Amino acid sequence: MTRKTEPDLPPALRGPRKRDLLRIPLWPWEIRGLPSALKTAKADVTGSPPVIVVPGLWASDRTMRILRQFLTKSGYDAQGWGLGRNLAGRGWDGKLSDLSAGWAKGNRDRHYNGEGQVPALCDQFGESVRARSERLERPIALVGWSLGGFLAREAARDHPDHVSTVITLGSPLIGGPKYTFVNARYRRRGFDVDWIAAETVARHDTPLQCPVTSIYSKQDAIVHWSASIDRWTPQARHHEVRCTHTAFGFHPPTFALIKAELDEVYA
Repeated sequence: MTRKTEPDLPPALRGPRKRDLLRIPLWPWEIRGLPSALKTAKADVTGSPPVIVVPGLWASDRTMRILRQFLTKSGYDAQGWGLGRNLAGRGWDGKLSDLSAGWAKGNRDRHYNGEGQVPALCDQFGESVRARSERLERPIALVGWSLGGFLAREAARDHPDHVSTVITLGSPLIGGPKYTFVNARYRRRGFDVDWIAAETVARHDTPLQCPVTSIYSKQDAIVHWSASIDRWTPQARHHEVRCTHTAFGFHPPTFALIKAELDEVYA
């Protein structure tokens, strides 16, 4: 199989511009209607299908509480990811050769400066999903915000029998930090950001098998919207919304799209 590499990506793919950060103060306006959305949410599915809601970078299950509340009222057994604050695997001191076989296929002995932290977190979260699915004796839907969406997709890639669908919210589906606002920060820490980007592309050698949905916004100043377009998965669906990155977990139109996608899977 020929492996897709970075030059195959559209030339327009890039990181967000700093001036886009001026849009973030719009956040209070974007959550108007939230009390009504929570009040009027109703279940259109039966059996309380399980859902894990995965927080983004620096966020925790507490951050995602309102989205879980909405999904619970919509008939789902919505739970947190249970791994504390999402610090992108910071603190992992293993080697690339310690990662599961789907990572660093080209050179698992290369020197690295922390680039294996997110892959290690993907492995940890994937094992958590597998264990929870086996305990429930049914596959689980994954809804992930930002980095949480990337973790969700890779869990589905590694454990296809245990994930029913994946929905991502403003997530960098490719590139890791390269097309996000933290790109410069990671480079200053000595991370080989280009190697990480190549790894996210190489992962697509193993295709996702479940339904996948990407919800993105061109107002996103943290993750450039073009990095949220899945160019590899034939069954991928995309929805554009109008909100800033920080509003995804509180945005009523986004909530409605999540519910519609989940309801279609569990109809």
